[in-house]
Amino acid sequence: MRFWISHTSEVPIREQLVTQIVLAILSEDLKPGARLPSTRELARRFRIHPNTVSAAYKDLEKASWLELRRGSGVYLCNHSEQRELSAELGLDRLIAGIFSSARQSGIPLSAVRKRLRHWLDLQPPDHFLLIEPDAELANIVLAEIRQAVTFPVIASDMSACTSREHLEGAIPMAMPSKVAAVRAKLPEGVECIGLRLRSVTDSLVPWMPARKQMLVAVVSSWPDFLKRARTMLVAAGFDSDGLLLRDSRKAGWEKGLRETAAVICDSLTATHVPKTCRALAFPLLAPASLAELRRYEDFVRQPLN
Repeated sequence: MRFWISHTSEVPIREQLVTQIVLAILSEDLKPGARLPSTRELARRFRIHPNTVSAAYKDLEKASWLELRRGSGVYLCNHSEQRELSAELGLDRLIAGIFSSARQSGIPLSAVRKRLRHWLDLQPPDHFLLIEPDAELANIVLAEIRQAVTFPVIASDMSACTSREHLEGAIPMAMPSKVAAVRAKLPEGVECIGLRLRSVTDSLVPWMPARKQMLVAVVSSWPDFLKRARTMLVAAGFDSDGLLLRDSRKAGWEKGLRETAAVICDSLTATHVPKTCRALAFPLLAPASLAELRRYEDFVRQPLN
């Protein structure tokens, strides 16, 4: 993984490291079980104190992102059991299990099709349900998904996991950091699609190397977008004094944007940025994740023959 570290920013280097590693995990730039550089290696590479790297790694270990193995190294926690059940693989395993059980019981294929058709006719899924307690994040994700699918897309907080009314006809989804908690609360047999994030590193590469003295605005209604974008841009070499942070929920957020070289924002905020500004939307969801939702939608619509 590529790291960017700024030694001249007021954003602590420890925070720069933690933020970049967490985002890399969520966007799958770093894979479960992967070994990270040692404390000494990172310290030497970026000319920082080993204690700074060690503190960042301990923060991540405490948050269950990393595992520090004495005498072996630093590894990402392996959540493969969560990943295996996500998306098409989880659905394929459920379907394969049905057909395998039917064969072992001597049930003909025609009978299996008839019963599947019966259950789908009762209440086939007809909408996506994003289960996300952060309302501002949910609004952004909904906007991105609605651009990719034709099914209705709605959002709810964690209470939807135990609500029969919310789950009826729904295809549940959750962000990477919430998918385990959502699956633990859903009724047995109800699957949840784990959404995947776009690679932050890939999004920043076109901007590298960073141009000094460039005034750039970062605008969003989601506080975490503002914080993470600032941390990543500063780590990548952008001058923190040249970053204009605006919360689009507050009145007058558009003031001064016309004087900036670009407005970095989320997909939803991009639709509200003044036309005279150069809006650069950084989508949260990976293209592969949106393609996965379209395939799921096509599968649900496909009639059984």
